[in-house]
Amino acid sequence: MNEQHVESTLETFDIHSGVRRTVYQAHEHFEAPNWSRDGSTLFFNRAGRICSISATGGEPRVIDTAFAVNCNNDHGLSPDGTELAVSDQSNDGESRIYLLPTAGGTPRLVTEHAPSYWHGWSPDGATLAYCAKRDGHFGIFTISVHGGMERRLTTAPVLLDDGPDYSPDGAFIYFNSDRTGLMKIWRMKTDGSELTQVTSGNSYNDWFAHPSPDGNWLVFVSYDKSIQGHPANKEVCLRLQSLAAGEPSNIASLLGGQGTINVPSWSPDSRRFAFVSYRLV
Repeated sequence: MNEQHVESTLETFDIHSGVRRTVYQAHEHFEAPNWSRDGSTLFFNRAGRICSISATGGEPRVIDTAFAVNCNNDHGLSPDGTELAVSDQSNDGESRIYLLPTAGGTPRLVTEHAPSYWHGWSPDGATLAYCAKRDGHFGIFTISVHGGMERRLTTAPVLLDDGPDYSPDGAFIYFNSDRTGLMKIWRMKTDGSELTQVTSGNSYNDWFAHPSPDGNWLVFVSYDKSIQGHPANKEVCLRLQSLAAGEPSNIASLLGGQGTINVPSWSPDSRRFAFVSYRLV
């Protein structure tokens, strides 16, 4: 029996033309692209390290993250582009959130408690949003970039709330929750109030919603309703929804899921987003 290997492809999608463009492809597993604030660079995680690559292609460069050599796919850039948030498991196998200079350097611990998985950065640069497991239950939390006391925003003990990302005006946090049965996209104010369901329907489980920088669009990944959790290497679709009005549109089908679009990946001009697709070879 032949052994299967994963081929990963870093792609961009133009929401106006519908064109998918390959930036980088390799016979190895990598995940979760971020787009730099100046539009020139993409970041992703590979084999526990964070890599950067030109948005036009080329060879990736490994960023110096000092002791943090077991980074997972929950990472992203500060609003001014000077800092990088990573979720690293090097200490004891439990994910904690650290900040370091985008060009590389020694990470500074932000979340003392674990596990904590970074997902969003407030537009004013002051606060991080993340998913964390506390007292046996996952929920959405925020914390100052300087650390200290964390704040729990969702409290339902038997549900899964995950993937928080701020709206560009800083007024709301988008996240995914199974509080109505299937996993759907929700929105709440940054204090956890005024929960509103954004996606509906009985066909999909929706994960990892990211609003565009101009506030017009929401992109997320959807699994068939029979798939539990967000596993890798499943047939999924990327969906795009106008935040002003309208139902989501299926814009791309691919093999993926976990690692495809876990973290914010819009280009600064809101024209394109980056994602990773996979192939078993």
